[in-house]
Amino acid sequence: MTPNLLFYLLIMILVVVFLFDTILDILNASHYNNKIPDELKDIYPEEEYQKSIAYKTMNFRFKIVQSSITLIATLLFFFLDGFSWLDTIARSISTNPTIVSLIFFGIIMVASDILSIPASYYRTFVIEEKFGFNRTSTKTFFIDKIKEVLMIIFIGGGILFLVIWFYQLTGEQFWIYSWLLISLFTLCMNMFYTKIIVPLFNKQTPLAAGELKDIIEAYSEKVGFRLKNIFVIDGSKRSTKANAYFSGLGSEKRITLYDTLIKNLSNEEIVAVLAHEVGHYKKKHIIYNLVLSIIVTGITLWILSLFINNPILSEALGVEQPSFHIGLVAFGVLYSPISEITGLVMNYISRAFEYQADDFAKETYNAHALISSLKKLSKNNLSNLTPHPATVFVHYSHPTLLQRIRNLNK
Repeated sequence: MTPNLLFYLLIMILVVVFLFDTILDILNASHYNNKIPDELKDIYPEEEYQKSIAYKTMNFRFKIVQSSITLIATLLFFFLDGFSWLDTIARSISTNPTIVSLIFFGIIMVASDILSIPASYYRTFVIEEKFGFNRTSTKTFFIDKIKEVLMIIFIGGGILFLVIWFYQLTGEQFWIYSWLLISLFTLCMNMFYTKIIVPLFNKQTPLAAGELKDIIEAYSEKVGFRLKNIFVIDGSKRSTKANAYFSGLGSEKRITLYDTLIKNLSNEEIVAVLAHEVGHYKKKHIIYNLVLSIIVTGITLWILSLFINNPILSEALGVEQPSFHIGLVAFGVLYSPISEITGLVMNYISRAFEYQADDFAKETYNAHALISSLKKLSKNNLSNLTPHPATVFVHYSHPTLLQRIRNLNK
C-alpha cells in the first residue's frame, strides 16, 4: 500500500466512524417521543417527561455540532500536514527520539484538553444549568481543568515515556514490557483509585453511624461480605445527579455513596443499590473486567508492534522520517474499527454482568426496592426511557431501565 492510499484510508475511517455514530444518534433521537412502556409510566409526570425530552434533544443537538466541528478540525489537520508541522516543532526542541515523542504527544494532549474547555463549559453552565443539574462554580470548573491537565502531563506523560523508552530499548518486543506496565497501572488504579485520584477532586468521609449504616452492615453480614469501608462523596459539589460505585479488591474494597443518592433515596432503596454493587463483587465481575481489559490491551499492543516500524505509516501523514509517535497516530486511526468491535463485546459482557448483579440483589435483598431506586434515579437524571435498540446494542454498558425491571420482575 502506498503512503497516499493509506492517507485516504485513514480519512475514510475517520469519516465512516463519524457517520456511524451520527446515524446511531439520529436513530436514538427519533425514539425520544415514543410511547412510554406501561412498566415505566409512573416515573414521570407529563410535565417532567417533556422536560426530559427537551434535555435529551438539547444534548443530542449539541453533540452533533461538537462532533462535526471535531471532525472538520481533524480533517483540516490531516490535509494541512499538521502532524508534519508538530513533528518539526518537536525536533527543533530536542534530537532525542524519546523527548521528541513526548513533546509531540504533550502538545496534542494538552492542546486537545484546552480546546475542549469551551464545549465542556457550555455543557456544564448552559445545558446542565438550564435543567437544574449543575452545582459547579466557575472556580471549581477551572481548577478541575488545571488538575486534569496536570494529571495528563504527569501520569499520562510518565506512562508514555516508559512505553517509548521500552520501544527504543527493545524494538518490536516493546509491547511485552508495555503490556506489563499498563497491566500493573490498571491493577493499581483498581485498588487505589479512590484513595489517590478521587481526593484530588472530591471530599470523601466515612458514612456516619446511624440507621443507614446499621442496615448496610446487617446486610453485609447476612451475605458474608466483609465491608469496613463505606464512604460518602460530596457529589453535590458539582451536580445533583446521584451515583454509587464499588472499587478496590481484598482489604482495599470499598463502597462509595454520593451524598445526592442518600438525599434522594430511602434507606431500603440505598441498600438495594448496594446489594447490586455487592453482587458485582460476589460474582467476581471486577476481576473478570480487569482480566478482559488486560487481555484487550495486550492484543492491541501486540498488533501495534507489527505495524509501528512500517515507514509507510509516517509517510502517510507527511513525515519523511519514520518515528514511533507518528506511527502510533496512524495506527490509532487504523485500529478504531477494531476498537469499535471490542467495545461491542465489552458492552455485551457488561450488560450480562448487570443482570447478574440485579439478580443477586433480588435474591439476597429486595427486588421492589431496587426497582424503586432505579426509577427514582432515572427520573432525577432525566434519563432516556425509550432508547433505540441499535444504540443500546452499540453503546450501552447497562441494560435499559425497562429491561432491568422486566428481569427483576421475573
